[in-house]
Amino acid sequence: MSYEVYELDDELNPSLKDASSFAEATADKEERLVTPKKIEDTEEKSIEISLRPQNLTEFVGQNHIKEPLLISIEAAKKRQEPIEHILLYGNPGLGKTTLANIIAKEMGVNIKVTAGPALERVSDLAAILSNLSEGDILFIDEIHRINKTVEEILYSAMEDYALDIIIGKGPTARTLRMPLEKFTLIGATTKLNLLSSPLRDRFGHVFHLNFYEDSDIEKIINRNAKLLEVEIKNDADKTIAVRSRKTPRIANRLLKRVRDYAQVKHNGIIDNEIARSALEMLNVDEYGLDEIDRKILHFIIDNFAGGPVGLNTLSSAIAEEMDTVETIYEPFLLQIGMLERTPRGRKATSKAYAHLGKKMPKQQSELM
Repeated sequence: MSYEVYELDDELNPSLKDASSFAEATADKEERLVTPKKIEDTEEKSIEISLRPQNLTEFVGQNHIKEPLLISIEAAKKRQEPIEHILLYGNPGLGKTTLANIIAKEMGVNIKVTAGPALERVSDLAAILSNLSEGDILFIDEIHRINKTVEEILYSAMEDYALDIIIGKGPTARTLRMPLEKFTLIGATTKLNLLSSPLRDRFGHVFHLNFYEDSDIEKIINRNAKLLEVEIKNDADKTIAVRSRKTPRIANRLLKRVRDYAQVKHNGIIDNEIARSALEMLNVDEYGLDEIDRKILHFIIDNFAGGPVGLNTLSSAIAEEMDTVETIYEPFLLQIGMLERTPRGRKATSKAYAHLGKKMPKQQSELM
């Protein structure tokens, strides 16, 4: 079993001429410490990959996915056929890419990785699919951003294992059907609603990854502390876990930053006091909120008496795109009950007022 990141060649996609331009095309621009975006730095990325679980037994949490997935994998192996196409959706950093790689390892097949924005033309997709062997897995990250023309070609590839390519134009145009090896497509998306119904319906399995419980995050932190060869004790794992925004990727990032602090300011051992000091230095509070999260809540409370505030106004106030606010910031604030989404806009809750040490207006508290 091999892991391969598929890079399109210059002829097929001149807009992505090297690995760096590919990274720029697919990377989220947000650079907060507690953002769940993927790491692009080479050294950090290699560490991140090494911390990923290698099989379903090591994969912590998401039990509602693991059991049916394990049954499907075992059934497919007994029938000696590829597992059905799989769609994974949920917020960034919850383990979609990790799960795709685990599925490939459990099936004992190769996996090729690309991203939706990289598939600009039919020839891009044809180049990848024609190089797949029997049973291989094609993983498309951000599949909701795939070109619509390419998406339509993907339908026949998923259902009939064939590519229908139109040659020529006008009355002389003809369709050429190119057979493909039987493969499995695993798609990952943070926005299920942006997937068209025809594409969504062609997936045999659709799994939603939830935010993790703090207890599961603690297990992940302790496992990865051993892999990083750092000692963690005195409930320091709990301290890091509750500030990890219920997201494994953020937990790993905070663990590495606390490890650095412990090695420079202490004897390298992470205890509760060191963990708290490190996270205070990083401006990550006891709920996992950073300066931008608090800025959002302060803006709603101080400028609009707690809301409601429209998404457009909110994004302008913090100088971020609406899509970034909706995808990166809002989900966790909603999850922990500090933000409320109403038809008229976003509102700060009583929990947000209490956390920021502000008194809620009597009129608003009566409405809640």
